[in-house]
Amino acid sequence: MLGGSRLPSNPQVAMSRRSRPEDAANHITVSDPVQHSEGVNKYTSYRVDVRPPNSDLTTTQAFSAVLRRYSDFLWLYEKLQTERAGAIVPPLPEKQPMGRFNPAFVEARRRELERFLRRVAIHPELQDSACFDTFLRADDITFQAAKSIKGEGMMMMQQPHMPYQQQPGMMPGGMMGGSMMGGTMPPSPYGGMMGGARPKKEGFKRWFAETKTSISGDLVKSPDDELFDEIQRYIHGLDTQMKNVSTQATGLVRKGKEMANGLFEFGLAFNLLGQSEADALGEALCKLGETADQLSVLSAEHSDQEAAQFEDPLVDMIKMIHAVKLALHKRHEKRLTYSTCLQEVESKNAQLAKLRAQIGMESKAYAMEMSLRRAQENAEVARDDFAAVSQRVLREVDRFKRESTDDMRLTVLEYIRLQVDYNKRMEQIWANLIPQLERVQLDPNANVVSDVPSAHGPGITNGPKAAGNNPGPEPPTGASSTAQTPGPQIHSQPVINHTPNPQQPYMHQSMPNPFMAQSMPAGMPPQTPQDPGMLSVQYREGPGGGF
Repeated sequence: MLGGSRLPSNPQVAMSRRSRPEDAANHITVSDPVQHSEGVNKYTSYRVDVRPPNSDLTTTQAFSAVLRRYSDFLWLYEKLQTERAGAIVPPLPEKQPMGRFNPAFVEARRRELERFLRRVAIHPELQDSACFDTFLRADDITFQAAKSIKGEGMMMMQQPHMPYQQQPGMMPGGMMGGSMMGGTMPPSPYGGMMGGARPKKEGFKRWFAETKTSISGDLVKSPDDELFDEIQRYIHGLDTQMKNVSTQATGLVRKGKEMANGLFEFGLAFNLLGQSEADALGEALCKLGETADQLSVLSAEHSDQEAAQFEDPLVDMIKMIHAVKLALHKRHEKRLTYSTCLQEVESKNAQLAKLRAQIGMESKAYAMEMSLRRAQENAEVARDDFAAVSQRVLREVDRFKRESTDDMRLTVLEYIRLQVDYNKRMEQIWANLIPQLERVQLDPNANVVSDVPSAHGPGITNGPKAAGNNPGPEPPTGASSTAQTPGPQIHSQPVINHTPNPQQPYMHQSMPNPFMAQSMPAGMPPQTPQDPGMLSVQYREGPGGGF
């Protein structure tokens, strides 16, 4: 489009931004993105600064500054999912396989990573997590050691759950390949067994048992099941409706950008048309073109504001809804683990009863009894974990409803105010154009005249010139006047800067200036003649009209 180059290239066009809850954690900043070239392992690092709020020279809190890359943020996100299962973890910016080193993309990701950390910092369930403190303050060696910890050593460091990605080459215990979301495993019920990681064979058996339990549907019942079913329906409906609203908002922003391009093309067309008219009407048409071009810039800025203040918040809400779904799924994982433990206890009880009924199986019965005791302990751990996660999810959903309701109200209110301001500015710009066009009038002979003095002096207009008023050198031929022609088939029409059409022959006639003075309506000021002698007037045969 011709108008594409005229639109503002900076998306952050004079946008007012209301304060957000995460702004309370503005002591955490992400800045200074730096690209590191390592062949195919090229990546971008960011500086993460923590400046304690209200700090002075006597404070005991220390400033910290560390370098982190996107994979480090991803590690923190997954650790929060496992360390505080059931919490609504703020969303991370999505991965970008292409164009991730583009300066605009890097800056956008920097802002989103900073918002993620600030949201975690004010999150009541996440702000005191061990992995968050490690991410913010640990040096490179300590941080890499924390990322590489596997197995039960993670539990020794108050990090009881291990990310799925940190178990290469083995099936994580408790991990269900299709049903477990978030890439994490449930807490191990074998935490105290011999102080080490449980073997692969037992991990596979646990995975098989949980899969069987999920397929059969033999899940433990809870008094809160009906409440969670209602929450599931609410979140599902909210997700559907928010996606619909977001789609419509995206369409409006796109149409706004198309309107900006259309206004530019519209203004360009009127500028060209105005330049072909060498009178007051031409000036007015050029003014209309300039106004349309001004409106094009205003519309482009308005579209950028809509995208930043309405479309982006709606997309962010959809991501938060997805985070709620993940929290609900974490509860389902804990329920599944608890159900599996209960079935294991029941199975071992049956096996122990059979062994005790057989003579000579005392040693195996004793071993089974020890195994049953461990299974019962694991079931108690799983039960407590399931109850804790259920209560955390209830608290989180209640907080989500309050915050999302207020955020949606403010977003819609901000959008309405944005529309009101935009339409007021549009109306004012159009209104300023009306007097310019109202000055352009026609005399009884369809000549364009203006009631406003021109730049050449008072009383001079762009219409026909009157005799006896500032005679000067003869202008280029083609100035028009009017005369009466015999017959109803002959219509007068001024011709301005046009080459005569051979299909419509012109009759040339010379006419003295007094005719011009007589043809002027009463009250019109005298006009300057083009030639003290004669004026050349052109007539076109046929029913033509207009200009």
